Amino acid sequence: MSGGAPGPWPVDWPELACALHPLADPPLGPGWNADEIRDLLEPGARPAEAAVLVGLVPRGESTGVLLTRRNAGLRQHGGQVSFPGGRIEPDDVDVVAAALREAHEEVGLERAAVRPLGFLDPLSTITGFRVTPLVASVSGDFVPRPDPSEVEEVFEVPLEYLMDPGNLTRRILRYRGRSREVLEFRYPAQRIWGATASMLFNLRERLAQARLRGR
Repeated sequence: MSGGAPGPWPVDWPELACALHPLADPPLGPGWNADEIRDLLEPGARPAEAAVLVGLVPRGESTGVLLTRRNAGLRQHGGQVSFPGGRIEPDDVDVVAAALREAHEEVGLERAAVRPLGFLDPLSTITGFRVTPLVASVSGDFVPRPDPSEVEEVFEVPLEYLMDPGNLTRRILRYRGRSREVLEFRYPAQRIWGATASMLFNLRERLAQARLRGR
């Protein structure tokens, strides 16, 4: 598979592999947060399936996490920070194909520059999606070519920063009549919150579990 050997990681390579669901066995069932948002969804409604790409880019002794800021004019989540991704279409062979297609359409990421590694747990969103995050290694020489109709900016945040518990805050918001907890990272000039922050939190939790199993 194209993409070459992984670059330096802030976690051991076997540890990262152990933290993910295998490519051959995508996670089933509802999102890990489904109970938290159950009252926000239509009773009995079947969620739409979506996929995102959590791209890890080797940068010397560090690793960058590939993120985008969505076009402010989009109907859903306009102006928010997100991973490349979107709805799984009928022509997509599987979750991996959907995540790679969306990443190519949104930021110009070629298939040859990506090495899929595995999956995080699926996440449920208040907009009615069940999102499966695909974690992948991205070639360090990748140059983004964002589609301006969908993406205003492509940037990277060090994985070390996002995995540090001290950089994650919990905000209490009033939404539809009750208090709800929202996860958020504050990074210079960027607000990483909501579903994107929750997926990064899930990555951190799965890495922590893998570390405990390895002891």
